[in-house]
Amino acid sequence: MTDHLLVEKTGAIATLTMNRPEARNALSLEMREALFQAMTDIETDDTVRCVVIKGAGDHFMAGGDVKSFNDYVKMTPDVRRQTFERRIHGLHPTMFALRRMNKPVIASVQGAAAGFGLSLMMACDMVIAADDAFFTLAYINIATTPDGSGTFTLPRIVGLKKAMEIAMLGDRFSAEKAEAMGLINFVVPKDELATETTKLAERLASGPTLAIGRTKQLLNASLGNSLESQLAMEAENFAACAASNDWVEGVTAFKEKRRPEYNGN
Repeated sequence: MTDHLLVEKTGAIATLTMNRPEARNALSLEMREALFQAMTDIETDDTVRCVVIKGAGDHFMAGGDVKSFNDYVKMTPDVRRQTFERRIHGLHPTMFALRRMNKPVIASVQGAAAGFGLSLMMACDMVIAADDAFFTLAYINIATTPDGSGTFTLPRIVGLKKAMEIAMLGDRFSAEKAEAMGLINFVVPKDELATETTKLAERLASGPTLAIGRTKQLLNASLGNSLESQLAMEAENFAACAASNDWVEGVTAFKEKRRPEYNGN
């Protein structure tokens, strides 16, 4: 696997580190392909119960590799259209896998989360950020529109009017403001980010993985479902959880007034 993405497993936690610190971890074609391969492998790996995505160096991800876009400036409009449509479609399997994955995914953010970096962050299930992190959707600054599911997740998180502001103005905003808008879950001091990320990942990885994964699917489906469909999904998923070993452990531990010890099935 390319060194543009580092994959490390520690216990039940898989950490994906975007590894182009000299370019603020800007997305390369190699990184895109490696992200998809890693997501595919982790999705079917039952030993992984939580995923952390982070950036090497001082930043999460500064978006696409805009410097490389200069190679396309002299091409004809039709060639540019075909090239970028093909490239952006190449991101979609990764975004589907991230959303579909029946295990929690945490974004651990320091420095810049810009462009596709912000889209990727928003697609994760939870976000923990350093207090000096900063954010911008940025696409409008090079006269283009967001990708990486950014226009899907952003209005669902912050509301349509605020999404219009963030996307159309392309302004940079702080971790404090991102937390207030619901874009991130936790803000911690920069020097505590790694420790607090590990604590959160370990908490999720030691939880009832089946129930967490099915809760993720229920919440993701809720905004597109009718009440009738959502209630049917709730019944189906509760029943599936009740058939699991973790459910038996949870109920037994509650009765015995002790901490449950889940094994993820």
